[in-house]
Amino acid sequence: MRIKFLPEDERPVEKALSAGIESLSNAELLALILHTGFGEVSAIHLGEEILSVTDGGLKGLGRASIEELMNVKGVGRSKACAVAGAVELGKRIASAQARYAGNIESAESVADMFMEELRYKQKEYFKCLLVDAKGKIIFCDEVSVGDLSGAVVHPREVFSQAVRKSASAVILVHNHPSGDPSPSSEDIRTTERLAESGRVLGIKVLDHVIIGDGRYISMGGAGLMD
Repeated sequence: MRIKFLPEDERPVEKALSAGIESLSNAELLALILHTGFGEVSAIHLGEEILSVTDGGLKGLGRASIEELMNVKGVGRSKACAVAGAVELGKRIASAQARYAGNIESAESVADMFMEELRYKQKEYFKCLLVDAKGKIIFCDEVSVGDLSGAVVHPREVFSQAVRKSASAVILVHNHPSGDPSPSSEDIRTTERLAESGRVLGIKVLDHVIIGDGRYISMGGAGLMD
């Protein structure tokens, strides 16, 4: 049934205006983004179809590519880009809420900064948080982006911005596309090498936080750093 034939209080726009945007179901929210369905299929039913074909429903939507969305019947380039754009905007909003706010208090606060940005990534991203003598974040440097097997990290790339911006310390952050944040032997070796390089430069490596899918591990907290 097309949306225009639904009772007024069941139409996504009218429902959002009368009961609040939070009252809408996931499919109804997607209907707002899609705007129209196709043929006799409403935008709501098209939203339901998108959620049914993504791996894990709404969670899977966070991983879906534009090409995967276009495989859904009735979803062309414009609709696929609109949905992907809304998902990306949501990730950035969630990431920005905690980012660079005040001092670093814990590994959990670092994980909160990056969880929504990195948990769905299919490549490994390695980032470096620059911290001043008072523990305040100066800058976040994206050091490298790797493939599914990992990101190549060199000390000169990690510490170049830290030296330029006179950082007192750094916190290393990277994600595991597998979703399991358990440190690999290579993670441990890389952290040891970077910590030693930092000692030479007089820049302390405070921690290395590994982001998984909804989970994280602090290598410092786990006793895997000197």
